[in-house]
Amino acid sequence: MRQRGVINNMFMNRLFLPLLFPLLAWPVLNAHAQDLHTEARTALRKATAFFHGQVAVEGGYVYKVSDDLKKREGEGKVGTDEVWVQPPGTPTVGTAFTTAWELTGDPACKQAARDAVDVLLRGQYASGGWNASIHLGDVRHKHAYRVDHRNKDGSQKPPAKNARNYSSLDDDKTTAALRCLMRYDRVAKFEDKAVHEAAEYALDALLAAQHPSGGWPQVFSKAADADAPVKRAAYPPGEPTRIKEYWNHLTLNDGNIDNAVDTLFLAFEIYDEPKYKAAALRAGDFLIRAQMPEPQPGWAQQYDAQMQPAWARKFEPASITGGESQRAMQTLLDLYQRTGDPRFLEPHKTALPYYRRSLLPDNKLARFYELKTNRPLYLTRDYKVTYDDSDMPTHYAFKVSSKIDRIEQRWKTLRQQHQDKTWTAPAAKPPKPPSAKEVRRLIDNLDQRGAWVEDGQLKYWGKGDDTRRVIRSETFAKNLVALARLLAESPKTSGK
Repeated sequence: MRQRGVINNMFMNRLFLPLLFPLLAWPVLNAHAQDLHTEARTALRKATAFFHGQVAVEGGYVYKVSDDLKKREGEGKVGTDEVWVQPPGTPTVGTAFTTAWELTGDPACKQAARDAVDVLLRGQYASGGWNASIHLGDVRHKHAYRVDHRNKDGSQKPPAKNARNYSSLDDDKTTAALRCLMRYDRVAKFEDKAVHEAAEYALDALLAAQHPSGGWPQVFSKAADADAPVKRAAYPPGEPTRIKEYWNHLTLNDGNIDNAVDTLFLAFEIYDEPKYKAAALRAGDFLIRAQMPEPQPGWAQQYDAQMQPAWARKFEPASITGGESQRAMQTLLDLYQRTGDPRFLEPHKTALPYYRRSLLPDNKLARFYELKTNRPLYLTRDYKVTYDDSDMPTHYAFKVSSKIDRIEQRWKTLRQQHQDKTWTAPAAKPPKPPSAKEVRRLIDNLDQRGAWVEDGQLKYWGKGDDTRRVIRSETFAKNLVALARLLAESPKTSGK
């Protein structure tokens, strides 16, 4: 009987101990999660105090600063009387602070977000948008900033004729600033009148600058010509001529169209105004019209008033592009996913085979293909157009990675979805919170000041600059939001 009892006890231990251990360990694991939450909140506050208090200039930011905070740069050296708009500048950091405020309710994040928004308000042009940077010092009078051109009653007055009044869509400048304002406006429950009015003003300007065909110029200072003809893309009859003010061309380069589309859909989501969605769909129609006919059914970087491929900078010839075209195809697929409208799937039928035929031997795409012949075009170091890739400038990618496989697979999936009539409006997916391991790394990497410092150099301070450690706005924004996402989770579930 005793032998049998021992065997039974062994059996019961094997059966129940695995179930018992998690119950015994749960208080320990929960305590660790609580501790991690406490440390993450301390880290978030410390990082916010440092970045907002010591890195910011009047609430604004640049791309990166040296570890000792003495040198700052965006796309060039930046003094202490200027902040940067182009991402990852002030809108990137301001949006991170807004997200952290929304997720945690932290008052310091709220203040930092409002200060970033305030400097964006000070940099909004009378034309409605923003440019690369915002000047805070003596040269402000050279710029047509809205806040500096108002009557005593608050109404807008025309800026001086020689004041710079160009709003730029290039490199996500105006659109990033606008998204930052709109997100803050939503979290502030539309009660901050200055922010709400500035966002509406910028949206009105963006809609007014949209060409009747649905595209935008790279830069705008006034409304588009409402009577301008709407045409489909075509080959120029002769050699395309270069013009100085290429920024007036309808432009795909540097995300012009897809950034505008994303911004307009966000505006539709936040303000529930159908006109913003309608403008985004017109941009999709522009991409359909901008697809070139055979034998090169791709897209150009920019188009002139006749909807013909045009020159831009001295290293951007009139051509068919292998870079922006891939982004155009992705944007059209995004529009299908948002709307279920099959017209946004049509261009891929001819574009995908064309780009497969155009792949280089290394499976990359040329940035530029000669009109009609489809020969890859390159530039020499002294900016002469050539078919030879042996002497290219290094500041620009004349060959780009191919995403054709990925785009085609996505297109096939969505086309099948349309054929099966299974399209449904996409539901918003909450971002996945970071792992405990990732948060631990962020906490441990924060220095005594509250800075995330990393290896790096400053690009615009010359070869003699000895900077080897930098503080990046992009890193700060990403890390701050990661901490905030953990804090938004229950301590009982966030220690996984």
